[in-house]
Amino acid sequence: MDPFKDRVAVITGGAGGIGMVMASAFAARGARLVLADLDEMALTRATDALASAGATVVGVRTDVTKLESVRALADAAVRRFGAVHIVCNNAGVFIFGEMSQATHHDWEFAMGVNFWGVVHGVETFVPLLLQQGAGGYIVNTASMAGLVGMQWLGIYSASKFAVVGLSEALHRELKPRGIAVSVLCPMIVATNINENSVRMRPPQLRNEGEPVVLPSAAEMKGGTITPEEVGRRVVRGIERNDLYILTHPEQRDFLRRRAAKLDAMFEPGVW
Repeated sequence: MDPFKDRVAVITGGAGGIGMVMASAFAARGARLVLADLDEMALTRATDALASAGATVVGVRTDVTKLESVRALADAAVRRFGAVHIVCNNAGVFIFGEMSQATHHDWEFAMGVNFWGVVHGVETFVPLLLQQGAGGYIVNTASMAGLVGMQWLGIYSASKFAVVGLSEALHRELKPRGIAVSVLCPMIVATNINENSVRMRPPQLRNEGEPVVLPSAAEMKGGTITPEEVGRRVVRGIERNDLYILTHPEQRDFLRRRAAKLDAMFEPGVW
């Protein structure tokens, strides 16, 4: 069965960046789309643009930090299209800076969107996919910072490591039941996640009187790729049922070094 043609894809964080290009790539393969985003104006622009390009799409304003909002998203998708087949838990925010200087609000903000947003997607859509009995695909967006802990990205890494672990376990649980799970772990992608994370941060989780810290290009490792390249790799990952979807060739060396450090702990002189 074609994983995209006439299938229904729900994408959180779908109004821009990686979410928007995933939507466009899926639509090009014949999928029908349900875009979810907290930014209602951006959501309208995205759905209008996709519809103008010929996509069948509906937008649903969604706050992934709230379980009831994600459940309402699922209800809206089923009412509109009758089923859901692809679920991309993609909404995310970025936190940069030293953990020693972080506030509790920083932790709440990052974990609320990056981790609990995925949990709410899993809680809501996995039972639906199983009930439908037609297979399906789940793509959870993590990060390279969810595979290797990086300086200045401690809070962000914590939230994304949780998504990687959740996805690996879910993959093992659902594979025998015909549902594939992938975890997307990009490095730097040319999106507005930094600015949007500042702009869309809830007032109750903002740090009063403190400057917003954003990384400079020199502080981030790796090259920058376009969201379109990520969208292409997600399509390929779904087609192949890949557990890991990686985006940058330089990731290989990072992962090899981490694996080598772990393996070295079993050497006789260390063990």
